[in-house]
Amino acid sequence: MDKNLNSKKENLVHLILWSITFLAPILSLYISTSASDSQETFEWDEIFHIWVIYTPFLVAFLIHNFLLAPLLIYRRKKVLYVAATLCTVAAFMVVQYMNRPEQGPAEREGEPRHEMRLGERPPLPPDFKGELPPRHHKPPTIIGEHDIVQTIVLVLLLGMNLGVKIYFKSDSEHEQLKQLERENLRQQLEYLKYQISPHFFMNTLNNIHALVDIDPQKAQNSIVVLSKMMRYLLYESNQAMVPLSKEIDFINNYVALMRMRYTEKVHINVNIPDPITDVPQTSEVPPMLFITFIENAFKHGVSYQQDSDINIKMTVKDGLYFCCTNTNFNTPKTEQGGVGLVNVRKRLDLIYHDSYQLQIDNTETHYEVILSVPLTPHSI
Repeated sequence: MDKNLNSKKENLVHLILWSITFLAPILSLYISTSASDSQETFEWDEIFHIWVIYTPFLVAFLIHNFLLAPLLIYRRKKVLYVAATLCTVAAFMVVQYMNRPEQGPAEREGEPRHEMRLGERPPLPPDFKGELPPRHHKPPTIIGEHDIVQTIVLVLLLGMNLGVKIYFKSDSEHEQLKQLERENLRQQLEYLKYQISPHFFMNTLNNIHALVDIDPQKAQNSIVVLSKMMRYLLYESNQAMVPLSKEIDFINNYVALMRMRYTEKVHINVNIPDPITDVPQTSEVPPMLFITFIENAFKHGVSYQQDSDINIKMTVKDGLYFCCTNTNFNTPKTEQGGVGLVNVRKRLDLIYHDSYQLQIDNTETHYEVILSVPLTPHSI
C-alpha cells in the first residue's frame, strides 16, 4: 500500500516537472509577444521546434525511469544497469547527430545558390587577382560542442531521476520499518499482557477458594464480582489502550473482592476518582497497568497476626498519579512482584518511553509504589 502510494507521488512529481518544462516555452513566447509593441503573432512553429528538441530527452527519461532505474534500485543489477544506460545515452547521441541542422555559408538575399560538387572550389569574384591559398580538407565534426552539452544535460537528468527514485524508495523503506517496529511493540505488549491475565486469574481463584470454607455467602458474591472482572479481561482488555474509567471499575471490583476475604485487621483505604463524574472520557491507560502493584500489596502487605494497612490513591489532573502503600512485614529489601513487576516496567518503557516516572520505596515498615504517567501516551 505504502509502496504504491510513494510510486504515485513520484510519478506525480515527474509529471509536474515535465509539464512545466513543456509549458515554459508557451508562457515565455506569450509574455514576449504581449510585451512587444510590434504586431507580432504567436508562432506555434517555434513552440513545436522546441518541443522536438525536448522529445528525445523525455523519451530517454521514460526509458530510464520505468526500465533502467528499477534494475539498479530494486533488482541490484549494477552491471546491467550501467550497460543499458550507456546504450541509452549512445542512442540519444545518434538521434541528436541525425537531427543536427545542416551548416553552410549564409546565402545572400537575391543571389542564386551555387551547387558545388565534391572537390570543387567556391566561385571567385571577377576582379580577383593573385594566387589561390592552398585548400585544407577538414573532415566534418561528428561530435560537436552542442552535442556534448546536450549529452551532459541528459546524464544530469538521468542522475536526478535516479536520486528521486532512491529518495522515495528510502522513504518507503523507512515507513515499512516503522510499521514493523510498531507491530513488534504490539506483539511484545500482547505477550506481557497475556502473562498478567493467567497470573491474576489464579490468584483470584485462590482467594475465592479460601472464602468457600470461611463464608459461603461471601464466596458466592465474590464469584459475581469475578465474572465482571473476567468480562473486562476477555472482551475489553484486548486493546492497547482502554478508558481510564473502566480500569478504575476493574480496580474497585478487585478491592471489593479482597474486602470479602480479609478481616477488619486489614485496613484498606481507597481514594480514587469516581469513574463517572471525576474522569475525563478521553483519558486512556494500558489495560491492567495498576493491578500488579495492588496484587503485590495484598500478597506481601497482609498479616493475619497484626494489623495491616493498604492505601491506594489515584488523582487525575494534568497527568495520572497513582500511589499504592502497604505494610512491610520483614520483607527482604528487594523489589516485590517478581516477573509481574518486570513486565510492568517493560510495558511502561514500550508505551510511554521516557515520559513516565516509577518510584519504588522499600523500607523496614512500608512498601510504596508511586507511578506518574501522561494521559496521552506515545503512539505504538
